[in-house]
Amino acid sequence: MAISIAHQALPKVRQVLTIWSCTCAFLCGISLSASAQSAILDAPYQAWSDAVYAQKLVRNHGLVLPLQRLDTVRIATYFEDCAYPEIMRSAVDRYVPSTHLTQLPEDPGDHNTLVIGIGRDHRISGAAFRELAARMTVIAILFDRSVYQTVPQIVDAEAIVHAFVPGELNYHVCIQQLFGGTAFGVYSTQFEQLDRLGFAPPSAVGMDPAKLHREIDSLAWLAIDSGATPGLQVLVARRGKVVFHKTYGFHTYDERRPVRRDDIYDLASITKVTSGLPALMKLNGEGTFDLDATVGTYVPAMGGSNKAGLRWRDVLAHHARLMPWIPYWRSTVKKNGKYKRKVWRPKATRKFPTRVTDQLYLHRDYRHKIYKAIAESPLNEEAGFVYSGLSFYLMPEMISNLTGRPFEEYLKSEIYHKLGAYTVTYNPLRFFPQDRIVPTELDTFFRMIQIHGQVHDEGAAMMDGVSCNAGLFASAVDLAKIGQLYLNKGEYGDLRLAPPEVVQEFTRCQFCKEGNHRGLGFDKPAMDQEMIEASTSYCEKASRESFGHTGYTGTMLWVDPAKDLVFIFMSNRVYPTRLNRKLYTMKIRPAMHRVVYEAMVR
Repeated sequence: MAISIAHQALPKVRQVLTIWSCTCAFLCGISLSASAQSAILDAPYQAWSDAVYAQKLVRNHGLVLPLQRLDTVRIATYFEDCAYPEIMRSAVDRYVPSTHLTQLPEDPGDHNTLVIGIGRDHRISGAAFRELAARMTVIAILFDRSVYQTVPQIVDAEAIVHAFVPGELNYHVCIQQLFGGTAFGVYSTQFEQLDRLGFAPPSAVGMDPAKLHREIDSLAWLAIDSGATPGLQVLVARRGKVVFHKTYGFHTYDERRPVRRDDIYDLASITKVTSGLPALMKLNGEGTFDLDATVGTYVPAMGGSNKAGLRWRDVLAHHARLMPWIPYWRSTVKKNGKYKRKVWRPKATRKFPTRVTDQLYLHRDYRHKIYKAIAESPLNEEAGFVYSGLSFYLMPEMISNLTGRPFEEYLKSEIYHKLGAYTVTYNPLRFFPQDRIVPTELDTFFRMIQIHGQVHDEGAAMMDGVSCNAGLFASAVDLAKIGQLYLNKGEYGDLRLAPPEVVQEFTRCQFCKEGNHRGLGFDKPAMDQEMIEASTSYCEKASRESFGHTGYTGTMLWVDPAKDLVFIFMSNRVYPTRLNRKLYTMKIRPAMHRVVYEAMVR
């Protein structure tokens, strides 16, 4: 009985502790978290403002700062006699993957850029430094003026920053300044801030930090304690600054691994607006893809079918009379539940190369059967909005044909890596350890395994994990970079995805007069007030200009240009089963979304 009462009281205890902790952080300016990001997101406005002015850029040869071409920069970091090395390392990793050295190397190896921080009591040889500076771009952060005497060769560095005022906040801001997320408050050489995301306290962008922490914390623990999801995280960015990013709960209900900010999630249908859509925006801006061309123009496999004459504008707006979905996997399984041998093998072979599980490999020709099923599917009798994922299975091959390059390679080289969004990937187990990836469903009807690191969507799994319908994985910060790219109308850092008018066209309501509120691929606020209030994703305060998408696994990306806002919600609500709909019925996401709007004081 005592245990039961204690369990029931747990949400209240958490709420009290949350209110107490965020109030202390707000009033006293003391970070209650050991993480580097908390040091800046919990800071009072004046402390953050002072930190912006604490560093001085004194050399910027060739305008190397802010760092550009993140797709080509291979960074190593080395900090010696530094008060907060972990702060600086983790801040670098939020912009681009890097190697953190424990000693200055003799050979730069694969790295072409070194970010080095040096204090008074360093052990660096001037000759060794000069040798490295001759072989790679060096950005030197000096923690003490005496370095000029002990290592006079420091003047060979392409960029030199004076960071003579120590502090977690100062050093975190310093790294942001290197990447253009925040401008230098004082500088004596030319520097142009890039519109990459920075990190700042909510008060820096006119938001109430106490309200954000108190009410989002309360809703997060309500969701977890109610069993809506074992864990989650929320990120809020406004005016180009991430001002709230917190994690709650665990990967699973056994509470073994806490949710971390750099965890990687299955985005599910957010894939639609983060894979095929940005590629089509780019191709449209280049004149390669015409929204008013037909499906048959770009997809020969649909030639002669009832899909051939459909306009891509109608298709992307879910206004083309397409069926919602096709359960492709069902035709590969017998009535007794056993797998059809002509479709599956327990081991990979030349004819069965597509891995779906360790004991399940798909025939190489099955992709064509998926295309055939789409081509032969009937059209709905009446025009109007019907959400359909069918066309998104066709996009990877279509985009590959239009660009002459492999689809995933094109996305990464032309978009994701230029954003510094290196966690955005298909089939993430190729690049990341499994424990960094949040698990999804325990599949008891098709794959018969715990889905962890493989795409949750069955159709995408049969496409070797690569589809525009589902399949992408990402961290919250990297997803926010894509959201900010859209908010900036196609620009982020030195990436120019498409002209502003192209992004505007894709994100506007296409068939409002016909009662369809969708953009091109993007969800938008419904036109009927009752439907808005019934939403299980966005809240009623989202502007008509806003747009985004949700994912079946429990994810959400929403962008609101009217408020200069990016909102991200990450969870694995389908763990251990998709039958758990509490995240929807409790309306956790719109409630949190509403808090964000209500926290805006200017």
